[in-house]
Amino acid sequence: MKLIKEHTEEVKLIVEEKLGKPKEYFIEGIFLQSNLKNRNGRMYSKDIMDKEVNRYTEEYVNKNRAFGELGHPDTPSINLDRVCMMIKSLKEDGDNYVGRAKIMDTPYGKIVKSLIDEGAQLGVSSRGMGSLISKNGVQMVQDDFTLATAADVVADPSAPGAFVQGIMEGREWMLVDGKFVEKDLSEARGIIRATPSSRLEEQKLKLFMNFLQKIK
Repeated sequence: MKLIKEHTEEVKLIVEEKLGKPKEYFIEGIFLQSNLKNRNGRMYSKDIMDKEVNRYTEEYVNKNRAFGELGHPDTPSINLDRVCMMIKSLKEDGDNYVGRAKIMDTPYGKIVKSLIDEGAQLGVSSRGMGSLISKNGVQMVQDDFTLATAADVVADPSAPGAFVQGIMEGREWMLVDGKFVEKDLSEARGIIRATPSSRLEEQKLKLFMNFLQKIK
C-alpha cells in the first residue's frame, strides 16, 4: 500500500460572527472525488469511495474524531500536536463528497485563522493508504483504500506555494512597496533549504504570513 494524497482548491473559507461570541472559521467544499482522473493521474471508483467515506464518517466524523492538520505530512498517521481543524460533515453529491470543517483554537488552528483573516487562499488535501493498478494510463485506486483524513489544510499554489517558489528563484516580483528587502529573501531561502519535506507546507505558510505582515 502507498500513501496517497490528493489536493483540491474548490473550497470556500467562511468566517461566521454572532453577536457577543467569538468568530468561527470554517472550510467548505469538495474534499473528495470519484469517477474522475485527477491531476495526479489517479482515479477512485464510486463504489470504493462510497464505502470508505461511509466508514470514515461513521467511525470518525460522527464521533468528532475526524481531524485535519496544517500542511501535508508524509505519513498516514494523525499528529495531534499539528491538528488545526475538525471535519464536521462529509456528504455525497454525485461523484463528489462535500465537506465542512471547523477551524479549531489549537496552535496550528490559530495560524489558519490568521491566514484567513489576511486574505490568504488555502486548499485542502486528503491523505490515505491504498494500492494502485495502472489501467489504460490511469492509476486506479484499489478497494484496500483507507482514509487517514479527508482534509488537511495546504497552501494554494497561487499564494504561499508561488511565493516560496519566487523566493527560491530570487524573483523580484515579491517586492511590494519596497518593504520586502533582499536580506529577508536570503534568510527565507536558508529556512526553506533547511526545512524537511515533511514540514515544508507548514514552513511555506509561516513565511507567507511574515510576508503579509511586512506589506500591511
